[in-house]
Order: sequence, then structure tokens, then C-alpha cells
Amino acid sequence: MSAAAQPLDVAIIGAGFAGIGAAIRLRQKGIGNFAILERGSRVGGTWRDNTYPGAACDIPSRLYSYSFAPNPEWSQTYSGSAEILGYIDSMVAQFGIRPYIRFGQDVTGMEFDETSGLWSITVAGTATRITARSVVLASGPLSNAGFPDIPGIETYEGHKIHSARWDHDYDFTGKKVAVVGTGASAVQIIPELVRKAESVKVFQRTPGWVLPRLNRNTHGLTKKLYRQFPISQSLARDAWFWGHESVALGVVWNTPLTRVVERVALLHLRSQVDDPWLRRQLTPDFRAGCKRLLMSSDYYPALQRANCTLVTWPIARMSPHGIRTAEGIEHRFDAIVFATGFEVSKQGTPIPVTGRDGRRLDEEWRGGAYAFKSVAVAGYPNLFLTFGPNSGPGHNSALVYMEAQIEYLTDAIGLLLNQDLRMLEVRRDRQDRYNAGIQRRLASTTWNSGCRSWYLTEDGFNATMYPGFGTQYVRQLAALDPADYLRTPRDAARPVSADSRQPARLG
Repeated sequence: MSAAAQPLDVAIIGAGFAGIGAAIRLRQKGIGNFAILERGSRVGGTWRDNTYPGAACDIPSRLYSYSFAPNPEWSQTYSGSAEILGYIDSMVAQFGIRPYIRFGQDVTGMEFDETSGLWSITVAGTATRITARSVVLASGPLSNAGFPDIPGIETYEGHKIHSARWDHDYDFTGKKVAVVGTGASAVQIIPELVRKAESVKVFQRTPGWVLPRLNRNTHGLTKKLYRQFPISQSLARDAWFWGHESVALGVVWNTPLTRVVERVALLHLRSQVDDPWLRRQLTPDFRAGCKRLLMSSDYYPALQRANCTLVTWPIARMSPHGIRTAEGIEHRFDAIVFATGFEVSKQGTPIPVTGRDGRRLDEEWRGGAYAFKSVAVAGYPNLFLTFGPNSGPGHNSALVYMEAQIEYLTDAIGLLLNQDLRMLEVRRDRQDRYNAGIQRRLASTTWNSGCRSWYLTEDGFNATMYPGFGTQYVRQLAALDPADYLRTPRDAARPVSADSRQPARLG
């Protein structure tokens, strides 16, 4: 394979929220020799891909946005996917990011060369490799849609749709439809399908805790106030942040406030569902917070419509005409919607990543993913992650966490370039100490309290969530400590340490 003549200073993989945010902050910090490699034909990441009916964010829009790119024009408290995608487009235009984006670049692998200190990136359909001094892996954990592992799924002859690959040409009017899953996407999709389809059967494996979603239109005077006095929007964002931050006391740890959250959810259930047996089927048997909390005021009413049925028998297998449940009944459908989420990288990587000495990140993460402060991994110099291992919030906006990661990794890239380093690599002892602390703290959280969720690997390892407040997560990334890293100058054979100690080469 041939390689491009001029290496990039930074290659960003993915043009979703993380990739666009990283690009903006790199430009603002004076780093301009970068490119965003995007496999699709437009920006947006998960918000480009998730266009199913009812798609929306369950975090308030003023908080689900970057502090360095405020948007005074949010139309509602909780905006839909189209408006969020429009916000990402507006950031690209406002901050001049479009010339840096290379669309149709499906990255299939990347490999680090220790001699040159460069990452070599392969792209599908071309023999030319892209080289870069550093890489920001911003593809995100929710980038690859995943169908469930149900026996016989390939034999189904009807129309099969995944929530993240919605078929807008398919007309549900008068159709018999199944929805597999009752998670965050399903509770938004089901009310929309019930309005159109002849019948909808919802296949539930585990009920979730559902809280009311109070969505209000934003008053024109509020938008005007935000435009004329940006500090007012900043204060509103802070208020939402601290409100969500307080929820951690009830959903991250099992405390008396957990009972409050459960009580609110049960009151919501009782107020919307009259039938005692249906309420029982919809009542979780695990602590609130153990699985993702759901936000909807339309889901329970939709389940009680005459053309909707909740099925709680386990799915045994799929057949050419539908779904067979464990009690032996075959349910026949014209279409099946899989609201079953994504292939989250808890034990692997979205693309093959080869570091120093030929090590493979997917092999090292086979027992569960890990990183130093979610951002860097020992053995993989000059590589930085966004929304990496153990950076998931259970109570607050992911963009608050992501913004902290972006600030940290752009500072690290600045250190790499300003000191003309060949390699900047996190020390394994610092990484191991950090992750031992994370796993010790996770043991006392609700996520590790016994329920099955996409947060955990099959053997119960939690590589997904951060066991603390958002303020704690942001604080740990507020300043990059060079002593956490091995720094190898371009013309040196061995790394130097910021604290004057000469650590052994990581192997």
C-alpha cells in the first residue's frame, strides 16, 4: 500500500458530536492540520442515523449542547432528532469545519509505527493510507446498529427494520407490526406506530423505570432573551446541569433518594395504567438506575390502545412469518421493528487498532474495555478516545462529559505538537491504578447491583459507566498532568518523564 506524502497532525474518525466538537476546539487552539474522516455522506453520527418516528433526546436541549456553542433557538425543552442534527450542521457552518471533513471515508483499520511516530489509517476502497501524528477516535459507542441474536432471525420473510436504520419508504398503515425491545428508542417509536398500524405487538423482556417527560415549547421571549443576553442561557444551562447532577444521589447509588425516584415512576405508572395486571407486567424488579431510566408520557397510553398488545413471554425463535414465543404461539407480522440498540464496544473496538509491538486493542479489551480517564490507553501512543470506557453518565448530559474529554485530549495533542514529540503515551501504572479505583467504586453503584443491562459484559464487568458525579468526572480532566505520560522526543530512543524519574519502557 502507498502512503500519503504529507502526514496530518490529527486525524479525527467520525463527524458526530464528538468529532465536530474536537475539530472546533483544535482550531480554536491553533491546530489546523487535521481532517475528519467520516464514512457517511453527512455529519451527525447517531443523530444522522436515528431518524425513526418520535426520535428525540431525553436530556434537555440547553444541556445537550456544547457550552462553547450555545444555541438560543431550541424550540422545545427536549428537541427531536432533526433539530439536534440541525444544531450539529450549524456548528459546522459557524466554526468553519466543512473544509476539514472528508466524506465517504470508511476507516477499516489503523496501525501505529513506532519508528516514525505516525498512525497509518486504512480506508475502504483505496490503497492509499492516511498518516497522522495523532488520532482522535470519535466514532462513538453508538455507531454500529446491532440486531439481537435470536435463532431463525435470518429466516424471517417479512419487512425487517432496525430503529437506527429506519426505512422511511415503508408504509405501516394497515400493517401488523411487532416491536422487539422496550428501551429508550422503543418508548418513542411505539406511540407513533400505534397511530398508523392495524396492530402492534410489543415484545418485552424486562420492564424499565419510566418517568414522565414534560416537554414544553420555548417561548419567543425566552429565545430573544438568550440571543441578546447569552449569560442568561448559560445560567439556564447551569441550572439544568445542577438539577440533573442531584439525580445522581438517587440513580448512581442505592440511597433513600432511589426510593423517591421509584415512587415517582410508580405514581406515573399508576396514573396512566388502570389495569392492575398490566401495571404488574410493567413494574421493574430491580432498583431504579440499574438500567437506563426511560422518559415518556406517551408510552403507557400507547400500550393501552385497542390495537396494541404487550407480550411478556420470552422469544424462542423467529420463523418465516413472525415470532414464536416460549409457550409455543407463533405471532405473524408484516413487519418487525428491532428497537434493540447498538453493538457497544465493551469488549472490543469499532475498527481494528494496532499499537506498539503489534498489540491489538480488541484483544487487550477482550476481558472488558479500559482506558486512563476514558481517553488514553497504554501501548497506543498519540491515540485519544472520546466517550471511551467508563465515561457514561447515568444521570446527566453525555455532552458535559464529552466536552471535558475534548478539552483534555486537545491539550494532549497540543503538548505532542508543541514539544515535537514522536510519542506521547500514558503510563501503564497510572492507567492500572486509575482503573482499579474505577472498578472498586463501581461495585457499590446501582449498575452493578444485579440486573442485566447493556452497561455490562456477559460476565458482569462494567466498562461503560462512570461511578460518580459529573463534576467529579469533569474535574479529573480539567488539567493534563505530563507526569501521567511517557514523552519520547522525535530524535530520542527512550521516553522522558516529567517528574525526572525514568520509567521503564512499557511492554
